[in-house]
Formats: sequence, structure tokens, C-alpha cells
Amino acid sequence: MSLSKASRAWYAASIDSFRVTSSAEILGALTANSGFDIVLAQRDAWSAQVDFLRERVAGLTGAILFEFSIPRMGRRIDVVLLVAGIVSVLEFKIGGAGYDSSAIDQVWDYALDLKNFHEASHRLTIVPILLVPDAPDVSHALQRDTDGVVRPLRANRRNFRDGVDRAVSAFLAEPIDGERWVSSSYRPTPTIIEAARALYAQHSVDEIARHDAGAENLRVTSQHLEQLVAEAQRTRRKLVCFVTGVPGAGKTLVGLNVATRRNDESNSPAVYLSGNGPLVDVLREALTRDEVARQNELGIRVRKGQVAESVKAFIQNVHHFRDDSLRDTSPPVEHVAIFDEAQRAWTRDRAETWMRTKKGVAFPWSEPEYLLSSMDRHADWSVVVCLVGGGQEINDGEAGIGEWLQALNARFPDWRMHISSRLTDSEYAAGGALESVRNRPNVQLDECLHLAVSMRSFRAENVSSFVKAVLDQEHRAAMDALDLMRDRFPIAITRDVDAAKEWVRDYARGSERYGLVASSKAFRLKPHAIDVRVDVNPVHWFLSGKDDPRSSYYLEDAGTEFQVQGLELDWTCVTWDADLRLASHSRGWSFHDFRGSRWMNVNKEENRRYLLNAYRVLLTRARQGMVIFVPPGDRRDATRDPEFYDGTFEYLKGLGIPSIG
Repeated sequence: MSLSKASRAWYAASIDSFRVTSSAEILGALTANSGFDIVLAQRDAWSAQVDFLRERVAGLTGAILFEFSIPRMGRRIDVVLLVAGIVSVLEFKIGGAGYDSSAIDQVWDYALDLKNFHEASHRLTIVPILLVPDAPDVSHALQRDTDGVVRPLRANRRNFRDGVDRAVSAFLAEPIDGERWVSSSYRPTPTIIEAARALYAQHSVDEIARHDAGAENLRVTSQHLEQLVAEAQRTRRKLVCFVTGVPGAGKTLVGLNVATRRNDESNSPAVYLSGNGPLVDVLREALTRDEVARQNELGIRVRKGQVAESVKAFIQNVHHFRDDSLRDTSPPVEHVAIFDEAQRAWTRDRAETWMRTKKGVAFPWSEPEYLLSSMDRHADWSVVVCLVGGGQEINDGEAGIGEWLQALNARFPDWRMHISSRLTDSEYAAGGALESVRNRPNVQLDECLHLAVSMRSFRAENVSSFVKAVLDQEHRAAMDALDLMRDRFPIAITRDVDAAKEWVRDYARGSERYGLVASSKAFRLKPHAIDVRVDVNPVHWFLSGKDDPRSSYYLEDAGTEFQVQGLELDWTCVTWDADLRLASHSRGWSFHDFRGSRWMNVNKEENRRYLLNAYRVLLTRARQGMVIFVPPGDRRDATRDPEFYDGTFEYLKGLGIPSIG
């Protein structure tokens, strides 16, 4: 096997060649291809791996690869063996005494990543092996899931070869073409946290995103935005771009890509801004942890607080950016500002009231108007990128995208505009404001600025269409979308919360994250031990591990639409309370708010839209599958009358969602 064709591995060879090549030559290749200064501990680890495997792969025919890249995760697989149609993924823990559960999850994650995103591995059996040379013997039980990934094996110096031989015998298949396997397309679909980590580490969006035809416009949109920013800088003009997309299409990924690419250029830095506090907090903490770990791996000791400060400058809460601009009236340091969820910026009334009562200052602007005026302070050029989600407004006082357009039309006539051609769709609620600007000579409707395909679920791109049809009560469209996603995106419904929790636990493998989600108005789930009034810390909920009761894994605290919007889980348990209900034989949703001791009707159209959008957010958080829990109710409790729930359950079940429990 030629290393030049194995760009994702730092060393690749046939097993026969590996066995007769000197350790010094192999270590030299690993060091040269790493591109880094290798610390002594890493060199010793490689030497131990080479020595361990050299004799234990004798008699096997195939290929061996060291340090195979998994860019979605920002990690590298220690060793991959391609033998007799089997892909064995090896994770070494040299010097360990036992089989740590987090290490088991780690090697399992590598195997699942290959299965899901590496084209040549889709139909192959993949065997993850945690290799701890000095650990106790554990018998090898081969259990292969339906997708061909075997449950992780635990091996030591005595039984490693026995595990490989057993797998080869049990799952015998045609030999793998090593050259073809290594050069095969890798088409990842990262979580937003994974994407942020990879982009901050200077990967490009091309490296970490799928490139299949359905998701091609993610790359097109990213490149187009970079070109527009470069043109604005070159021509010294001011530009605003409106990017639209379905839930999970990658709007945040596009914004982070622009921000990280520009931050590589000291003369024109960019800032990523969001009013979504939980998203900002989670991304900041994830990037800080990741950067500290990366520096430590390079032998550089850094303080977490020092790293956190640089991350804070890159990702900011939009409200803090606003407050800084009030204190300092000079132009911002950044020439490029990316506003995520721009439709959620505050109206003038909300901003004015909040700033007067909380800050004691006069603020006679809407947030869009003020944020544009801040970037307009630059004498030469600046760019504002507005990332716009449809049907995502979930809180009182959110202006919608029309406020941005009105501000541009009234106060910033010289700014050029590139507007997604889909901003005209009703779900973006641009309305008359769009009509007021579209005839200006410096406005261009731009096909390249819409992301039409959900990237959140790599198993089924029809999830957002299914959810929209469900909430719009378009029965036929919902059933058709469900049929298209049935085999790739498991979905179930139940009246038993324990069955729902067991469902997500059974489906999740490795470190795949799962959790409970609920509407912030779901006040009558308390009898099921779900209290949405508990203050959930999204950093712990999204980032902490299986040993932390504050994490989503514990299935105790439910994340509401405010804590999970913009983020995602692999598997979700969506709890559906009586705040949004469908009575039997009803023609429309019934909207309710629990006050004091009873449910009250929600009559204000704006608040009805917020509630419907809350469920839209909850139903589109899962990447791999979801179970919906609709309580059975209790006739002894007037606040949980079964009639509040039965119609919703029967409607969802009638669409073809299988019932469990």
C-alpha cells in the first residue's frame, strides 16, 4: 500500500511489509507525516504499538494503518487492520490496568464514525477493539448489530489475536482492497459542537461536512459567502447577507466557517454573535476544553482561563456586543459580524424596556438597527451576515427578520444586500419589509444563500419536512415523509415514560448523546418526575459525561426549547404535554398555558406561534432517532384529564408512528 494514497493515515502498508520494516523507519514515517514536533511520550507509545503488533499479526493477510484521521471528531484512530473483509479498529491504552468505560466508548465511536461516514465501510463488518496489554483476560463475545458494527472487544497481550481470529471466522467476507478503502470518500455530518471544534482548529468546512449531492449547497454557500466578504473588503463597501435554511441545514456551521477563516487574517477579524445564551456558553466551553487538550498534547501547558479569553473574543453573546458598543463608540475591532438566529433579535419596545429597567440607560433602537449602526462605524468596509431560521421565534419581543430589512431601508441606504431567494417564503415572515427593499438597485436575490437540506440527521434528510407536516396537520405529507425516513431514522411513540427512556438507552451506542426535551410550558409533567422549572445548566447537560447526574445522559432533567435551540442530540425523548393538544376529531391545535391551578387558553396569535415553534424546535433536535412520550393522563387529576392527551397520541399514531410500551 502506498502512503501517498493514504493521506488520512500517517503510516499505511501491507501487513507483510509492516512486519519486515524496521521500527525506526515506521516511527520516522509517523513523525514526518504528523506535521508536528512529536513529544517523547508519543514516540514511546508508537514504539510500543509497533512492537506489540509486529508478531501478533503474523500469518494475517491485509493492510495496517496507523493514525487514521477522523476529522469530524478531531481525533485519530491508533491502528486500523483490514483483514479478510473485516475492519478492526484498535485503540491502545499502554500502561493501563483495566478497561475503562470511556475508552470503550471512544473506540466504539471510531467504529460508528467509519460505518456512518466512510463510504467504503458502509457495508463492511467493523470490529472495535480496546487493547490494554496488561489488563486481565476477558472472554470475547461477538455481538454484531444490524448495521454491521460489533460490540467492542476488550483485549490484552494474551488474547488479542484470538479476538481477531474469531471475528474473521465469524464474519468471513471478501478481502478488502486496501488502496480503495483508504482513498474512499469520507462524508461526515458533525454536530454543531464537533463542527465548532474542528473549524476552530483550522479545519475547513470541506473537511468536516458531507459532499454528497443532497448537501452540496453547504459547501457552495460557504464558498459564496467567503467570496462576498473578500469582494466587500477589496471594493471597500458595506454588505449585509441574509442566509436561510431549514432546521439543521448547517446555518451555524456556515457562520462559524466564515468566522474562523477570517480570524486567520489579522487585518480583518470576524466575530460570531448569537443571542442564544446556552449555545454561546456550550460552544465556548467546548472550544476552551478542546484547545487546552490540544495544547497539552503538543507539550504546551496553558491556563484554561487564558484560552477562554481568546475563545470569548471569537464567540460572543450578541447582547454583550451591544453593551460594549454602547460603552465604546469607536468602530468594533471586527470588520465581519455573523449574527446567528438573526430573526430572534429584539424589537425596539423589548430592547428599550429591558435596557431602561436592567441597565438604566436610554435605548431608542431595535437591536437590528443598533447592531447595523455599530458595524456602520467603519469608515471603509464591513460585512454583516444574518443567519435566518424559519419558524424559530420562540420568545416574546423577538423582532423577526422584517426588523432588519426596515432598519436597512430607513437608515442604511448605501449598504448592499445579498438576500436568500427563499426569504420570500411565509415561514420567514419578512412580508412587506422585503417588498420595501427588493427594488433598491443594490439588492440582489441570491440562490446560493439558502440551505435546503437538513444536515442534522445524517440518517434522514426528511425529518424537518416530517415535523413541519405534523405541526401543519398535513396528514398525507407527514405520512409520506415518515415512509421515506422509516428505515434510517427510528421513531416511536409511547404513553410510558420509562419505556421511552429505555428506548433511547437501547438505541444509543458509544458516547452517542441522548436526553429528555420538553416545552417550557409543560408544567404538568411533574407526576412523571419531569419539572421544566428546574434550572438546567446547558454546559453540563450537553458536555458532561455519563458519570455526571447533571448531564443529559441521566434522563432526569429536561432541556427546554430555550436550552436546546441551535444544539442537538443523537437520540431524543420528546415529552408532549397538554400545552399543545389536539382534541379528538378536532381540526386544529389547541394552545394552553398553565397558570396557578389550571390550564388557560392562549388566544394571542403571537404566543400561539411561539408555542408551536417550541415543539418544532424539540422535534428537530435528534440526529439519529426519537421517541415521543405522550402522558396517559389521570381522571383523578383535572389538570391531567386523559382527553387532554388522547387526541394528540391518536393523531401521531395514526400517521404511522409505531407505538411501544
